[in-house]
Amino acid sequence: MKMLTNNPHIYLVSDSTGETVSIVARSVYARFENIKFIESKWALIRTEKQIDNIVSIVKKNPGLVLYTMINKKLEDYLHKKCKDINVIAHPILDNTISAVKESFELKTKNEQIPGKQHVLSEDYFDRIEALQYAIANDDGNSSEKYKADIILFGVSRTSKTPTSIYLANKGIKVANIPYVLDQEPDLKGISKDTLVIGLFASPERLQQIRISRLNSLKENKKTSYVDIELLKKEVQDAKKICVRNQWSTIDVTKKSIEEIAATVIEYLKIFKRRNDI
Repeated sequence: MKMLTNNPHIYLVSDSTGETVSIVARSVYARFENIKFIESKWALIRTEKQIDNIVSIVKKNPGLVLYTMINKKLEDYLHKKCKDINVIAHPILDNTISAVKESFELKTKNEQIPGKQHVLSEDYFDRIEALQYAIANDDGNSSEKYKADIILFGVSRTSKTPTSIYLANKGIKVANIPYVLDQEPDLKGISKDTLVIGLFASPERLQQIRISRLNSLKENKKTSYVDIELLKKEVQDAKKICVRNQWSTIDVTKKSIEEIAATVIEYLKIFKRRNDI
């Protein structure tokens, strides 16, 4: 369905953090001059009921649904529900610029200037590939994680995923592996030729972040997930794994994503020099 609009509605949907869909969407918006996109975003989608709620909102102001979905069942359900209301659901890492042009009958800046062609650089495709890789290898999800440029290891809420996405936008392939208390992480296949970096934060800071996370999900806060004594053990055990494997570590307690990523990049430079990569 083509929608004429001065202010097109774009709906961003993700079953992960939503970082990728946001970053790519905004780079796409920049290609359309004098167009003010109205953006709505939902992240951490886990159920069909959540998708039903989103689609009911989209139905009131039809637009384009852009998404990243690891869960194939949820992706298929999203497509079906959007098709029912005659709205396109488009995977953000496919040709999104074309999808926006066709949905809203718009022209990009370059098309408004006769003869000017936009050439996609090799760096652009490297970034897209790295973004796809980060999504596929989030939270130890894929056996392909050992083909990464960098592997981030750490307990929950140490900014592994947003750091992976941030680095992916620089063309760096990053996988991340979570540490769960009293569960031995799957480290098979990681060699000394692979750069692995452990991320950790103070138990007190982790507790704050996790309580905030539970509040946002309206879940019970009386859980081992936020127990301070268990958090201390969780952080201590994760550090022991890093020491045992001689991995570098970063204390992310008071660091922004940009600061964490900058430190990771410095470690990568040192690692490459040492290994003549």
